[in-house]
Amino acid sequence: MVMMKEKWKEWEINSAYKAKKPLWIYFLGIFGIILIGITWFTYLYYGIQYGWILAGLISLTLVKIFTLLFNYDQFREFVQRALKDKRKMLHLNISVLVLAAGLICMGLFLY
Repeated sequence: MVMMKEKWKEWEINSAYKAKKPLWIYFLGIFGIILIGITWFTYLYYGIQYGWILAGLISLTLVKIFTLLFNYDQFREFVQRALKDKRKMLHLNISVLVLAAGLICMGLFLY
């Protein structure tokens, strides 16, 4: 996102999140829900230490999955507003960076 700038914005609006809901959203939504179920099953069945943290974090993706599946137009409007506002883009990039750093630290120090 940082390196591609305008090309990224164009790709998101014109390719990834077209005006008509793309078919891939249904497949990816179902896959995501199955993956979350497998993650929780694995944690509960095998009792992996600190597995609940990872399962909980992965479960947060349900918000995006359900929004894409059931409120696609509102999600698309949100994406367009966020892409046009430099401040929102900065906040988004910082959030992704902090979350990624946190997950890397968890991988190094918890497991």
